[in-house]
Amino acid sequence: MSPSIVVVLAVLTGVTGSPTVTTWPAADPQDATAHPNTVVEGTEIFGWRVSVEEEAEKEVMATGKLNPNHYPAQRAAKVVQHYLNTQYGSPFRLFGLHAVHSANAEDVADSGRKYQLEISVQEIINNTTEKCSAEVLFAGAAAQRSSQVQVSCEEHLKISTEAQEEALFQKYQMNKSLQSVQNLPDSYGHIEPDNQPLWHLGTVASSSVMLNESTENTLYNMAQVASITQLASDNQQLKFDCRVLLHEMVSQEIIHWKLLFTWSPPDGVKVLQMEKLPRCHHCKVPPNTN
Repeated sequence: MSPSIVVVLAVLTGVTGSPTVTTWPAADPQDATAHPNTVVEGTEIFGWRVSVEEEAEKEVMATGKLNPNHYPAQRAAKVVQHYLNTQYGSPFRLFGLHAVHSANAEDVADSGRKYQLEISVQEIINNTTEKCSAEVLFAGAAAQRSSQVQVSCEEHLKISTEAQEEALFQKYQMNKSLQSVQNLPDSYGHIEPDNQPLWHLGTVASSSVMLNESTENTLYNMAQVASITQLASDNQQLKFDCRVLLHEMVSQEIIHWKLLFTWSPPDGVKVLQMEKLPRCHHCKVPPNTN
């Protein structure tokens, strides 16, 4: 296929997407004001097979003002979502990218590429949306450090979930049997109400992985908590063993990760261990739960 045909088809697809980036940005002490979580396609049109990855790489190199609906802006904005969940997420506070209003990219000498964003972030559980300003610095190819994120999203962080979190912590702590569930959501996209907090905990922990793994050439989404099991622990922290499925949108690969993490209302979610498991050939993305 000639280069001109690829460009035309890519425009016809209206390629959009939501990237998930996984880096491990060190928490800024001045940014830990609300919740101290620390630490994780090809398309066929009119019979033509379009490589989204190829088109995305062309767009990623753009500088200046970006189309907010295209991959480069969406990828950078998705990093902000995962950063917020990693830092401030809980069983009763979960962030999602609602919209990208504007985006600008520039090359930074010896550092990488910096994206300046105006976005709307939705706090999913309380169903509130706030406009936020953010800056994402993707490290250069030769660098080993994680992407750096700065974001101003003050109103979301003012919402108190302390009473709900403490009640859930006491419930899980006092249960005679430890929590253990599989397939959140199930093959029909359903999650039982009693299991929603476990889905949220798995999603928050997975954000650390997606943040740590993301680059300008990837686009991660949470697909499923394949299993989550509460482990015996002391009275200060609840501990969970968790297996999650992440959907990398560019390659269309379903990636299986094993996580060990703790949670308590004062300390938030802390990922202790993460392990990428062998490729899951039979795994499928369940229906959208939103």
